[in-house]
Amino acid sequence: MNAQIILEQTLASIREAGTKPSLLLHACCAPCSSYVLEYLSPYFDISILFFNPNIYPPQEYYRRLEELRRMLRDMNHPAALIEGAYEPHIFSEIARGHEADAERGPRCARCYEFRLAEAAKCAAKGGFDYFSTTLSISPHKDAAKLNETGLALSVEYGVEYLVSDFKKKNGYLRSLELSRQYGLYRQEYCGCRFSMREQKQQ
Repeated sequence: MNAQIILEQTLASIREAGTKPSLLLHACCAPCSSYVLEYLSPYFDISILFFNPNIYPPQEYYRRLEELRRMLRDMNHPAALIEGAYEPHIFSEIARGHEADAERGPRCARCYEFRLAEAAKCAAKGGFDYFSTTLSISPHKDAAKLNETGLALSVEYGVEYLVSDFKKKNGYLRSLELSRQYGLYRQEYCGCRFSMREQKQQ
């Protein structure tokens, strides 16, 4: 699957139709959201779902959430921000038995599915046309696995999944530029306590 070609085809069809469908975009943080919002806003009415019970510790979670709010204000972006439940004990259950996995391994795949399932459920409940995630902009994330998971959830919940690999077309580099422009806090680890541990070991 060439995710970028599929995405460009989807955007072209939206442009030709002259419509602006609704998109529920799962966001992990402000820096990753910056470029994705810039890229997709001409095509979609976007609402953002911040659902990340994996983030550790709690002060890191709230710092990332507040930075996302600030970024939207500073960018003067109209996206509504929906805060999901912060229940880190649920992530701990999901990660049980996979504590030693390396990043991009089975633990991360379970985390992707957990967060994307919440996005799909919220999109279906809210009547959105599409759902997707900013996660694929990271060089450390498995875009193919994200898309595989999103497409399966699309069938389960009856909402279109927007296939993407936002690191393409220099998306990740653009997110770095936007982070500098808006003075965004860029975290040094993915979010969970396991990725924090790996970062400290490097």
